[in-house]
Amino acid sequence: MARSQAGESVLARAARVLAAFGHDSRVLTVAEIARRAALPVPTAHRLVAQLLDVGFLERTEGHGVRVGLHLWEIASLGARALDLREAAMPFLEDIHAATRQHTQLTVLDGTDVLVLEWLRAREALPGLRLHAGRRIPAHAAAAGAVLLAHAEARAQEEVLAGPLTRLSDRTPTDPSDLRGLWAHARRRGYAVCDGFVDARATGIAVPVPGRNARPVAAIGVVVPADEARPMELVPALLAAARGIGRALSIPASPG
Repeated sequence: MARSQAGESVLARAARVLAAFGHDSRVLTVAEIARRAALPVPTAHRLVAQLLDVGFLERTEGHGVRVGLHLWEIASLGARALDLREAAMPFLEDIHAATRQHTQLTVLDGTDVLVLEWLRAREALPGLRLHAGRRIPAHAAAAGAVLLAHAEARAQEEVLAGPLTRLSDRTPTDPSDLRGLWAHARRRGYAVCDGFVDARATGIAVPVPGRNARPVAAIGVVVPADEARPMELVPALLAAARGIGRALSIPASPG
């Protein structure tokens, strides 16, 4: 595979071009891509042209480009995310219909939780900027708490090494506080996080059971802080999580 003078492969540089896009930057110019990807503008021009040729990028009106349908089609075949989403959707839809609250499916990915599915509640917490595909720092999310509660020590230490970004005045950033939060979530089997991401919101999450006591995902709801009644919601979430585990042909843990 061809490499640059710095020893970086063409594939690695193309990946940097694609990683420049995000939910807040869906259309970019070549100059913006070059800046975000830390590439020389001529290199960015060449890589963008190649990605346009294979359908991984597509042109927009003006001088912008965006992620192409062909790349989306390939990405949608990701086996883990696809299997999880297909197994979880009936249960997520039931929770969403019963609670009329924002409902989500997440997985731990490095030091973040990645939102695989987000069912929006029309009237609850207007302006809450969450959606499928968003990453949230794991230390700042209820889903992160239940997933890290059962994670290997190496994964926990990676999160604690930081940076521990503060998303609101209530986001925990002290390692000892986070260890306590994870231990509490492990004992209870669920996590409740008040205002960690948004001061108006309370996140409630439970793990989806996996093999060897390691969760494969988390499901949860995000509710207005002044309406949060965790003990009314946790039993239904736990039942849904066990159902998802069974749908994935993973034996559910007792309890």
